Amino acid sequence: MMADPGKLREGLKEAADALRGGGVIAFPTETVYGLGADARLTSAVEAVFAAKGRPSDNPLIVHISEVSQLDGLVKQVNPAARKLMDAFWPGPLTVVLPVKPSVLSHRVTAGLDTVGIRMPDHPVALALIEASGCPVAAPSANRSGRPSPTLASHVLEDLAGSIDGIVDGGATGVGLESTVVQVLDDGSVTVLRPGGVTLEQLAQVAGAPVKMDPALMAEAGSGDIPAPRAPGMKYTHYAPQGTLSIVAGESAAEVSDWISRSLQEAEARGERTGVLAFDEHISRYHADCVETLGSLSDLGTAAHRLYAALRRMDEEHIGFILAEACPEDGLGAAIMNRLRKAAGQTVIRLESQAR
Repeated sequence: MMADPGKLREGLKEAADALRGGGVIAFPTETVYGLGADARLTSAVEAVFAAKGRPSDNPLIVHISEVSQLDGLVKQVNPAARKLMDAFWPGPLTVVLPVKPSVLSHRVTAGLDTVGIRMPDHPVALALIEASGCPVAAPSANRSGRPSPTLASHVLEDLAGSIDGIVDGGATGVGLESTVVQVLDDGSVTVLRPGGVTLEQLAQVAGAPVKMDPALMAEAGSGDIPAPRAPGMKYTHYAPQGTLSIVAGESAAEVSDWISRSLQEAEARGERTGVLAFDEHISRYHADCVETLGSLSDLGTAAHRLYAALRRMDEEHIGFILAEACPEDGLGAAIMNRLRKAAGQTVIRLESQAR
């Protein structure tokens, strides 16, 4: 099913019919491509897990097209959560809410008494959900652990032959998955996964404390990590096939010098090398694959480019990859979260030579 406007209506009808029949369909959202199934049908949800190779304790986000659909899915929405929905829906915000018993497949919630719900800000996604008449459980449409797909071609690379179809809506917008939050009755907000809505934006609307869940910084594979309350909290995600490390330091010059030396050493060892960097420093690097994430002054570009850049490393068969860190305010928190996951939490922190 292609992005030709003349065929889109027919393609959406076919996709909606497939979802109602228990099929699995990839479709675009404003964040990344999702892999959708009727959230009420365990057999359909299990097909999503099978296609992705996704761990069974990793919950799924349910996508809706109308706020009124919440009434049939959750026990309650407190005023603080409603305030965030009013501000950011449709959009890249997922709100974790107490789920009604027996309305969704137990595989969607991973045995929790809550469910993450969002309303995507994409006309194709909204039209598909509405036409299907069902709540759509949809993780990113990639093999588990791989970089998330921002193009239909990325979905084909990972899932061709494993799903029932793809609605091609062109390139996605934000490029990173939604922000996932849990809102308490006192109005305080906990971010379970940073994403397209920043902590600063949440705080401005909530008028109450906004904090990051401590589990976001836990080491990958640590036995202390609890069962995830939202996607992306426990497992290594978004990873290229090569070895990726993030390099951070107080001085941009020191970071670029260290990266340049390390790339040269890797090349001397016979490795194919890659670097992810920002426009301000990109000219300093020489590698087999050099990918710019845009300017540090516009991290929205980095969010949009990140997954495609990681996939480019695989296309070029890069085995040794270094990435510049970025400040963790605004969208930087989400970008660094995804980079740390892709790198298996490997961050090389340089000591300033000025000390």
